[in-house]
Amino acid sequence: MLLLFDIDGTLLIGAADAHRDAIHEALRTVHGVTQPARRGLEVAGRTDADIARNLLLHAGVSALQIDERADDVRIAACEAYARLCPDDLSAHVAPGMADLLERLAEREDTILALVTGNYEPIARLKLRAAGIGGFFPRGQGGFGSDHEDRAMLPQIARRRAGDDDGNPWPRAQTAVIGDTPRDIACARADGVRVVAIATGPYGPGDLRQADAVARDAHELDSVLGRWLARKTTMPS
Repeated sequence: MLLLFDIDGTLLIGAADAHRDAIHEALRTVHGVTQPARRGLEVAGRTDADIARNLLLHAGVSALQIDERADDVRIAACEAYARLCPDDLSAHVAPGMADLLERLAEREDTILALVTGNYEPIARLKLRAAGIGGFFPRGQGGFGSDHEDRAMLPQIARRRAGDDDGNPWPRAQTAVIGDTPRDIACARADGVRVVAIATGPYGPGDLRQADAVARDAHELDSVLGRWLARKTTMPS
Protein backbone atom coordinates (compact mmCIF):
# COMPACT_ATOMS: atom_id res chain seq x y z
CA MET A 1 0.00 0.00 0.00
CA LEU A 2 1.18 3.52 -0.83
CA LEU A 3 0.81 5.59 2.36
CA LEU A 4 0.76 9.35 1.72
CA PHE A 5 1.50 11.34 4.87
CA ASP A 6 0.75 14.99 5.51
CA ILE A 7 3.38 16.86 7.56
CA ASP A 8 2.07 19.71 9.72
CA GLY A 9 -0.39 18.47 12.32
CA THR A 10 0.18 14.86 11.28
CA LEU A 11 3.88 13.99 11.39
CA LEU A 12 4.93 17.17 13.21
CA ILE A 13 3.13 19.26 15.82
CA GLY A 14 3.84 22.98 16.30
CA ALA A 15 6.76 23.12 13.89
CA ALA A 16 5.45 25.73 11.45
CA ASP A 17 6.71 29.05 12.88
CA ALA A 18 9.82 29.30 10.70
CA HIS A 19 7.78 28.10 7.73
CA ARG A 20 5.24 30.88 8.26
CA ASP A 21 8.03 33.45 8.60
CA ALA A 22 9.65 32.22 5.38
CA ILE A 23 6.40 32.64 3.44
CA HIS A 24 5.94 36.16 4.84
CA GLU A 25 9.53 37.07 3.99
CA ALA A 26 8.99 35.87 0.42
CA LEU A 27 5.90 38.06 0.07
CA ARG A 28 7.88 41.07 1.29
CA THR A 29 10.82 40.32 -1.01
CA VAL A 30 8.82 39.64 -4.17
CA HIS A 31 5.72 41.81 -3.80
CA GLY A 32 6.60 44.33 -1.10
CA VAL A 33 3.79 43.12 1.18
CA THR A 34 5.16 44.00 4.60
CA GLN A 35 2.38 42.82 6.91
CA PRO A 36 0.37 39.95 5.41
CA ALA A 37 -3.05 39.85 7.06
CA ARG A 38 -3.97 36.32 8.13
CA ARG A 39 -7.22 37.16 9.88
CA GLY A 40 -10.02 35.05 8.42
CA LEU A 41 -7.64 32.83 6.42
CA GLU A 42 -7.67 29.20 7.52
CA VAL A 43 -4.25 27.92 6.49
CA ALA A 44 -4.50 24.33 7.77
CA GLY A 45 -4.45 21.90 4.86
CA ARG A 46 -3.72 24.53 2.20
CA THR A 47 -0.71 24.49 -0.10
CA ASP A 48 1.98 27.13 0.35
CA ALA A 49 1.07 28.63 -3.03
CA ASP A 50 -2.60 28.79 -2.07
CA ILE A 51 -1.76 30.50 1.23
CA ALA A 52 0.50 32.98 -0.56
CA ARG A 53 -2.19 33.72 -3.15
CA ASN A 54 -4.83 34.44 -0.52
CA LEU A 55 -2.50 36.66 1.51
CA LEU A 56 -1.51 38.59 -1.60
CA LEU A 57 -5.08 39.03 -2.82
CA HIS A 58 -6.03 40.36 0.62
CA ALA A 59 -3.13 42.82 0.34
CA GLY A 60 -4.42 44.08 -3.02
CA VAL A 61 -2.01 42.30 -5.35
CA SER A 62 -3.66 41.37 -8.63
CA ALA A 63 -4.20 37.77 -9.68
CA LEU A 64 -2.10 38.43 -12.78
CA GLN A 65 0.86 39.60 -10.71
CA ILE A 66 0.49 36.62 -8.41
CA ASP A 67 0.57 34.20 -11.34
CA GLU A 68 3.50 35.93 -13.03
CA ARG A 69 5.65 35.85 -9.91
CA ALA A 70 4.54 32.58 -8.32
CA ASP A 71 7.90 30.93 -9.05
CA ASP A 72 9.73 33.90 -7.53
CA VAL A 73 7.69 33.57 -4.33
CA ARG A 74 8.39 29.83 -4.18
CA ILE A 75 12.13 30.31 -4.65
CA ALA A 76 12.30 33.14 -2.11
CA ALA A 77 10.30 31.16 0.46
CA CYS A 78 12.53 28.10 0.10
CA GLU A 79 15.68 30.19 0.37
CA ALA A 80 14.31 31.94 3.47
CA TYR A 81 13.36 28.65 5.10
CA ALA A 82 16.84 27.25 4.49
CA ARG A 83 18.10 30.08 6.73
CA LEU A 84 15.26 30.05 9.26
CA CYS A 85 14.72 26.32 9.76
CA PRO A 86 15.72 25.27 13.29
CA ASP A 87 18.59 22.83 13.51
CA ASP A 88 16.54 20.41 15.59
CA LEU A 89 12.80 19.83 15.28
CA SER A 90 12.83 16.36 16.81
CA ALA A 91 10.79 17.52 19.81
CA HIS A 92 7.96 18.36 17.40
CA VAL A 93 7.51 14.84 16.02
CA ALA A 94 4.00 13.69 16.96
CA PRO A 95 4.10 11.28 19.90
CA GLY A 96 4.55 7.71 18.73
CA MET A 97 4.92 8.70 15.08
CA ALA A 98 8.62 7.91 14.70
CA ASP A 99 8.09 4.39 16.02
CA LEU A 100 5.12 3.90 13.70
CA LEU A 101 7.13 5.05 10.68
CA GLU A 102 9.92 2.67 11.67
CA ARG A 103 7.53 -0.28 11.77
CA LEU A 104 5.89 0.67 8.48
CA ALA A 105 9.25 1.12 6.76
CA GLU A 106 10.25 -2.39 7.76
CA ARG A 107 7.24 -3.94 6.04
CA GLU A 108 7.53 -5.22 2.50
CA ASP A 109 3.93 -4.29 1.68
CA THR A 110 4.16 -0.52 2.28
CA ILE A 111 5.63 2.48 0.49
CA LEU A 112 5.92 5.70 2.49
CA ALA A 113 5.60 9.04 0.72
CA LEU A 114 4.37 12.57 1.38
CA VAL A 115 1.33 14.51 0.28
CA THR A 116 1.79 17.97 1.76
CA GLY A 117 1.04 21.56 0.93
CA ASN A 118 4.65 22.44 1.78
CA TYR A 119 6.94 23.40 -1.07
CA GLU A 120 9.15 20.33 -1.46
CA PRO A 121 12.46 21.91 -0.35
CA ILE A 122 10.75 23.18 2.80
CA ALA A 123 9.19 19.77 3.46
CA ARG A 124 12.54 18.01 3.06
CA LEU A 125 14.40 20.44 5.34
CA LYS A 126 11.66 20.30 7.97
CA LEU A 127 11.61 16.51 8.15
CA ARG A 128 15.41 16.29 8.10
CA ALA A 129 15.57 18.62 11.11
CA ALA A 130 12.95 16.45 12.80
CA GLY A 131 15.02 13.32 12.18
CA ILE A 132 12.38 11.48 10.13
CA GLY A 133 13.22 12.60 6.61
CA GLY A 134 14.87 9.29 5.77
CA PHE A 135 11.52 7.50 5.79
CA PHE A 136 10.37 9.45 2.71
CA PRO A 137 12.51 8.92 -0.41
CA ARG A 138 13.09 11.63 -2.94
CA GLY A 139 11.29 11.26 -6.23
CA GLN A 140 8.08 10.24 -4.47
CA GLY A 141 5.06 12.10 -3.11
CA GLY A 142 3.15 15.25 -3.99
CA PHE A 143 3.99 18.76 -2.79
CA GLY A 144 2.74 22.32 -2.83
CA SER A 145 5.47 23.06 -5.37
CA ASP A 146 3.87 20.54 -7.74
CA HIS A 147 0.44 22.17 -7.81
CA GLU A 148 -1.38 24.97 -6.00
CA ASP A 149 -4.53 22.85 -5.72
CA ARG A 150 -4.07 20.27 -2.98
CA ALA A 151 -6.70 18.06 -4.63
CA MET A 152 -4.19 17.33 -7.40
CA LEU A 153 -1.45 16.03 -5.11
CA PRO A 154 -2.53 12.41 -4.50
CA GLN A 155 -2.66 11.66 -8.21
CA ILE A 156 0.77 13.23 -8.65
CA ALA A 157 2.09 10.99 -5.87
CA ARG A 158 0.46 7.90 -7.41
CA ARG A 159 2.01 8.71 -10.77
CA ARG A 160 5.47 8.99 -9.23
CA ALA A 161 5.00 5.65 -7.47
CA GLY A 162 3.80 3.96 -10.65
CA ASP A 163 5.52 1.43 -12.87
CA ASP A 164 8.02 1.94 -15.68
CA ASP A 165 5.24 1.80 -18.28
CA GLY A 166 3.65 4.97 -16.91
CA ASN A 167 0.81 3.28 -15.03
CA PRO A 168 0.10 5.12 -11.75
CA TRP A 169 -0.05 3.31 -8.44
CA PRO A 170 -3.56 1.83 -8.01
CA ARG A 171 -6.12 3.88 -6.14
CA ALA A 172 -7.30 0.80 -4.24
CA GLN A 173 -3.80 0.42 -2.78
CA THR A 174 -3.35 4.06 -1.76
CA ALA A 175 -4.21 5.91 1.44
CA VAL A 176 -3.83 9.53 2.53
CA ILE A 177 -3.04 10.21 6.19
CA GLY A 178 -3.78 13.77 7.31
CA ASP A 179 -5.29 15.93 10.02
CA THR A 180 -7.64 18.36 8.26
CA PRO A 181 -10.84 18.30 6.19
CA ARG A 182 -8.71 19.40 3.22
CA ASP A 183 -6.66 16.21 3.53
CA ILE A 184 -9.90 14.27 3.39
CA ALA A 185 -11.09 16.30 0.39
CA CYS A 186 -7.88 15.74 -1.58
CA ALA A 187 -8.17 11.99 -1.05
CA ARG A 188 -11.81 12.03 -2.14
CA ALA A 189 -10.88 14.03 -5.26
CA ASP A 190 -8.60 11.18 -6.36
CA GLY A 191 -10.86 8.36 -5.20
CA VAL A 192 -8.43 6.99 -2.60
CA ARG A 193 -9.08 6.09 1.00
CA VAL A 194 -8.14 8.40 3.87
CA VAL A 195 -7.54 8.13 7.58
CA ALA A 196 -7.67 11.36 9.57
CA ILE A 197 -5.63 11.79 12.73
CA ALA A 198 -6.90 14.26 15.34
CA THR A 199 -3.49 15.60 16.35
CA GLY A 200 -3.84 18.89 14.48
CA PRO A 201 -6.35 21.73 14.83
CA TYR A 202 -9.42 19.57 14.22
CA GLY A 203 -11.13 17.14 16.54
CA PRO A 204 -12.56 13.72 15.65
CA GLY A 205 -16.00 15.18 15.00
CA ASP A 206 -14.59 17.56 12.39
CA LEU A 207 -12.92 14.66 10.59
CA ARG A 208 -15.80 12.19 10.49
CA GLN A 209 -15.97 12.24 6.67
CA ALA A 210 -12.74 10.21 6.58
CA ASP A 211 -12.84 6.43 6.15
CA ALA A 212 -11.37 6.18 9.64
CA VAL A 213 -10.40 8.61 12.39
CA ALA A 214 -7.49 8.06 14.79
CA ARG A 215 -6.87 10.09 17.90
CA ASP A 216 -3.11 9.48 17.93
CA ALA A 217 -0.31 7.44 16.37
CA HIS A 218 -1.31 4.36 18.37
CA GLU A 219 -4.82 4.36 16.91
CA LEU A 220 -3.39 5.17 13.47
CA ASP A 221 -1.20 2.08 13.76
CA SER A 222 -4.30 -0.03 14.45
CA VAL A 223 -6.22 1.42 11.50
CA LEU A 224 -3.37 0.92 9.05
CA GLY A 225 -2.78 -2.58 10.39
CA ARG A 226 -6.37 -3.52 9.59
CA TRP A 227 -6.20 -1.96 6.12
CA LEU A 228 -2.93 -3.68 5.30
CA ALA A 229 -4.36 -7.00 6.43
CA ARG A 230 -7.22 -6.51 3.96
CA LYS A 231 -4.79 -5.41 1.22
CA THR A 232 -6.86 -3.88 -1.61
CA THR A 233 -10.26 -4.12 0.06
CA MET A 234 -11.69 -0.64 0.50
CA PRO A 235 -13.21 0.13 3.91
CA SER A 236 -16.98 0.11 4.08
